[in-house]
Amino acid sequence: MKTLTLALTGASGMPYAFRLLECLLAAGCRVQLLTSQVAHVTAKQELGLTLPARAQALQAFLEQRYQPQPGQLAVYGRDQWFAPVASGSNPPDAMVVCPCTMGTLAAIANGLSDDLIERAADVVIKEGRKLILVPRETPFSALHLENMLKLARLGVVILPANPGFYHHPQTVQDLVDFVVARVLDQLAVPHQLMPRWGETAT
Repeated sequence: MKTLTLALTGASGMPYAFRLLECLLAAGCRVQLLTSQVAHVTAKQELGLTLPARAQALQAFLEQRYQPQPGQLAVYGRDQWFAPVASGSNPPDAMVVCPCTMGTLAAIANGLSDDLIERAADVVIKEGRKLILVPRETPFSALHLENMLKLARLGVVILPANPGFYHHPQTVQDLVDFVVARVLDQLAVPHQLMPRWGETAT
């Protein structure tokens, strides 16, 4: 069972985040979930979800929603410094920040660890594990691009939430699944969200 850290920040794109969480749990991954305060605001605005503020209550809410296996989902608060993700002695197999604000991206690029999301990303980088950032911003400023280039040179995967159209999407969900499929591919998590290039839909 892969152990994956999923961090939700306040950028637009919560449909990507919750679809990714759903797919990871369905695939049998162990998920360590981190959320920023603004992520709760964005989830309410974009999905109509009122997420509990406390980590324990949020975990209960998500367990009721997705029905994971016992011990498969763990939710940690932003200042829960004794969480496994805070130490290089217990790193995950990989980490995804989806969606990723430019502020979080900048903090990670400059090695800040002011909250658990930033610290978890710092741990993943220093331990040589895969870190995937899913920014949802446009246009990118030169500062944004410089921070992304700095991270890419460290081996971080920059995966903007830019859906393609060659698979002839018919719904918004099809566009969401395109991006989530690319993230799952980076994590080597099997899925059947969409046909691959050169294949036809079944």
